[in-house]
Amino acid sequence: MSDMRFIILGVALIFVGVIVLGAFGHEYQAATIESNEFGTCYEYFDDKPPAKINCSFKIMDQTVFFGLVMTFIISGIISLWGLLF
Repeated sequence: MSDMRFIILGVALIFVGVIVLGAFGHEYQAATIESNEFGTCYEYFDDKPPAKINCSFKIMDQTVFFGLVMTFIISGIISLWGLLF
């Protein structure tokens, strides 16, 4: 592959990671706040009242989401880093 393809791939992966984090990240930050401040976590629905859930499930979802976003961003950095060496 040429260097231009690595540049485009790296920038695109970093861009996707930042956009996904910006668009969906607000849904996953409440778990830490609920767990630290209140000790009780709730799952919210549009058509029924909130249901009490185990905080570890919400934090696990948050960790998986963060891992996915970091995978995109780190893959882009590795793609661009390969051009330096």
